[in-house]
Amino acid sequence: MARPFVPKVLTANHLLDGEVIYLTSRGEWTRKLQEALLIDDESAAKAALAKAEQESDTLLDPYLADSVPDIHGRPCPAHFREAYRSRGPSNYYHGKQAED
Repeated sequence: MARPFVPKVLTANHLLDGEVIYLTSRGEWTRKLQEALLIDDESAAKAALAKAEQESDTLLDPYLADSVPDIHGRPCPAHFREAYRSRGPSNYYHGKQAED
């Protein structure tokens, strides 16, 4: 029996500064997970990934990350690795962590 599709966000790292980025519903990239497009269709997720893999002049290593909607419908990481990535570097308090 096939597993049900888990919603995804498309994520990568920005080529110039290494920041974690996410695809939005407008087809743009954002540094904020809560602005990311939550993809709930497997074929749409694969198509978005294939398109992102062609953007090698902008981003590195795009992939689909499991995500779940919060009570407002915004994406939340389904795995601790993605939660860490969404907060920025963990070696000291700076970047996204300093903004909160």
